[in-house]
Amino acid sequence: MTSKKLVNSVAGCADDALAGLVACNPNLQLLQGHRVALRSDLDSLKGRVALLSGGGSGHEPAHAGFIGKGMLTGVIAGAVFTSPAVGSILAAIRAVAQAGTVGTLLIVKNYTGDRLNFGLAREQARAEGIPVEMVVIGDDSAFTVLKKAGRRGLCGTVLIHKVAGALAEAGVGLEEIAKQVNVVAKAMGTLGVSLSSCSVPGSKPTFELSADEVELGLGIHGEAGVRRIKMATADEIVKLMLDHMTNTTNASHVPVQPGSSVVMMVNNLGGLSFLELGIIADATVRSLEGRGVKIARALVGTFMSALEMPGISLTLLLVDEPLLKLIDAETTAAAWPNVAAVSITGRKRSRVAPAEPQEAPDSTAAGGSASKRMALVLERVCSTLLGLEEHLNALDRAAGDGDCGTTHSRAARAIQEWLKEGPPPASPAQLLSKLSVLLLEKMGGSSGALYGLFLTAAAQPLKAKTSLPAWSAAMDAGLEAMQKYGKAAPGDRTMPPFLHLVQLDSLWAAGQELQAWKSPGADLLQVLTKAVKSAEAAAEATKNMEAGAGRASYISSARLEQPDPGAVAAAAILRAILEVLQS
Repeated sequence: MTSKKLVNSVAGCADDALAGLVACNPNLQLLQGHRVALRSDLDSLKGRVALLSGGGSGHEPAHAGFIGKGMLTGVIAGAVFTSPAVGSILAAIRAVAQAGTVGTLLIVKNYTGDRLNFGLAREQARAEGIPVEMVVIGDDSAFTVLKKAGRRGLCGTVLIHKVAGALAEAGVGLEEIAKQVNVVAKAMGTLGVSLSSCSVPGSKPTFELSADEVELGLGIHGEAGVRRIKMATADEIVKLMLDHMTNTTNASHVPVQPGSSVVMMVNNLGGLSFLELGIIADATVRSLEGRGVKIARALVGTFMSALEMPGISLTLLLVDEPLLKLIDAETTAAAWPNVAAVSITGRKRSRVAPAEPQEAPDSTAAGGSASKRMALVLERVCSTLLGLEEHLNALDRAAGDGDCGTTHSRAARAIQEWLKEGPPPASPAQLLSKLSVLLLEKMGGSSGALYGLFLTAAAQPLKAKTSLPAWSAAMDAGLEAMQKYGKAAPGDRTMPPFLHLVQLDSLWAAGQELQAWKSPGADLLQVLTKAVKSAEAAAEATKNMEAGAGRASYISSARLEQPDPGAVAAAAILRAILEVLQS
């Protein structure tokens, strides 16, 4: 079965892709009648050397993404994974020659078709009197024994584009550029690894891998590598790659050793996530520096892909200061990253986190009667939530992932462990702030964030006073913060099992009753009893409530026959507080 591709036609996909790049980049132009992209300011190159490269399509952003001042003058693209036509290569050479350039350097990856077609075009152009030189780049470090065909051209070719481009921009002559580029190419190596193959539009995948295998040393055309290895961690894969690339018994190794200075390139072969790319980059930096190698520059991104292949290639280029200046030279090429001209190794990569603000001293001694009462309340809340774990999970399984009880139990156990460390603060504001930080760290998910948000906001009115009106204001502040940042309102049923948030409905019902605390002479327990009963009724009323926000609002089963587990948990917490205060 052929793979799905977002194309207009298999036959026209290479033309369409190049046309799209040119259409969106005013610095590029197409050469009529050919699959060729050129700088739109060719006339500005009069008296300088032109640089042309190319190859099969499917390696984007290579090669056309590297056209620009300081890099390539133009690119000739073939069909997917197919060498470009000789006629188009010759047309590109003629176009840059007519613009007044003093010669053309062809930068060619070491593949038979590319060597033949670019070589033939070169001979025809030279027969017309156009000065043309050609460098063939082979940076593949996969093969331990070199074959007659030599090393394949891989992502390191992009670094050659950069070096040659900087030299051409500086006005260096054709033969000298070719000479310097050949020297640089010999100090470079690339190795690829992939989790699976890719597929040319209209075709099946080029090879198959079992679920526990990865391909080591593969090329950029979907061809198989030198061997298959078992799936391993990113650290282990990177170590294996670097060991292979730098092993002196490997005929295609890179002569990197402790004390060497390198440019490191981590290249996405097309289908790897940015998350994985970052992990590989971190593993590569750590592994190289652990070997005593200095990383002068690090390039991470997609430079030369193999369609949608989920894999990476690592390139190492040995550098000195003159070569680094060429790497750092300015370019307008769209696909070249904005790399800081600073060494990676030796740079400070972290800074000390700001110190926590000093808390005001607790006016009531810890361990006093108020502190003990706080501990009793927290212990009862924790035992209540632990006892409800399976019940809340069962309610959550009606439409969610069945972990509401587990999440609340995790919070309860965290509070229990915290209480073992010593008596809690007697100050209500400090207690709520401490609980907020604890739940944010230990509870996890949206539940921890919403509980933390509620408690942080509720603590503010209690800093100045701890009267009943202040506790009512604290409830108001917590509810307001939840509505503001959780984008929820009473009746939305946004909580577990849908988004694992605190259930606003039961808390809001309790908060309405607690408004009575703001009246002179209000009775603490009488008002709190009404608030708990309202919260429990509100929790029960979430049966058959249609979700108005949260994940549930996007699914068809947004109306359930069970009460919301978050609402039940919130009501149970309030009931536990009441029972301790009554006793």
